[in-house]
Amino acid sequence: MKVFSTSLKEKLGRLDFVIIFCGFGMTLISVLTLYGIKDDYNYSGRMYLVQLLAAVAGCVGMIAIALFDYDAIVTKLWTALIGISVLGLVAVLLFGKSPQDDGQKLYIDLGIVNLQVSEFVKMMTIMSFSKHLDLVKKKINHPKSLFALMCHAGIIAGMMLLTGDLGTTLVFFCIFAVMIFSAGLSLWYFVGAVGAVIIAFPYIWPHLAEYQQMRILCGFDPYLDPSDYGYHAIRSIETIASGGFWGQGIFGGSEYKTLPVATTDFLFSVTCEKFGFIPAAIYLVLMTVMIFRIIRIARKSRKDVGAYMCAGVIAILIAQTTENMGMCLGMLPVIGITMPFLTYGGSSMLATWLTLGLVQSVKLHNTKYYFEREGT
Repeated sequence: MKVFSTSLKEKLGRLDFVIIFCGFGMTLISVLTLYGIKDDYNYSGRMYLVQLLAAVAGCVGMIAIALFDYDAIVTKLWTALIGISVLGLVAVLLFGKSPQDDGQKLYIDLGIVNLQVSEFVKMMTIMSFSKHLDLVKKKINHPKSLFALMCHAGIIAGMMLLTGDLGTTLVFFCIFAVMIFSAGLSLWYFVGAVGAVIIAFPYIWPHLAEYQQMRILCGFDPYLDPSDYGYHAIRSIETIASGGFWGQGIFGGSEYKTLPVATTDFLFSVTCEKFGFIPAAIYLVLMTVMIFRIIRIARKSRKDVGAYMCAGVIAILIAQTTENMGMCLGMLPVIGITMPFLTYGGSSMLATWLTLGLVQSVKLHNTKYYFEREGT
């Protein structure tokens, strides 16, 4: 029996305001960085406003999602969420575009806005996959259960791969891996998967195209090809170095003007040039605090499905932050992954805040009432 007597004020009071504070702290760094380039002819002067409005709308959406019982939603709609995710990705394959016109399908042009569907598919996938894990958790190590989970993950990841967005595809793999690990999948499966990749790699490598090999090699050492495949990473490193410890000031700096896709993939580098080391360190501290708060909520979750959802959100935050920072520093391949709360993009900002709504819903519905029966 569900309880409806809890007032709206009581529910809002149970929100995790530390997570909200961390989110707005990181968003503020992004908005200030974008404000600092508003007068540069290379970029739109309204970027910082779009980013701010997307964050405010996302926070409102986060609160709205938090008020709904996550368990009731995923129980009734988890199969529908898979269907919506698939239809969304089909739409991207049919109508998607890319700003570089490089054959990738990254977003759908709606005229007023460019909708990056994959950002919202992440949230829906976390919800549907959480319920799937909850249904098979007692026999997750059985080959039949694992095969069903692999089919679920493979459909979404496979369609993402068809869009050409390798970065987001890798994020989906991280989401699935972290979630099935949190659900209790035997480590031997992971060991076997890693072993298979290691064994297969020497046979796969010669069959890769030269540009694919160079992208991988230059991802770890951009100076192997400084004028082509390593160019983005080298420009990013020089942009970061230009900021030093204290930065060039909000309207200062010039290295970022020669940095391709500076507002999206490499906005972290621009932040470092304008504000120096301290804001970059603050971002990392805020992100770390947010992740530990979500882990805390997951540990206290009344239902396993809530813990799995939190694990999926943690996977997004860690995977995207690590990869984006790694490619900005020239330590990981440049594959086009956004940095949560920082990278410019209305879809990314909005979807990240909405995804936090799942975490907040888990926290708000952790209280067990006397007349509420706990599901088994």
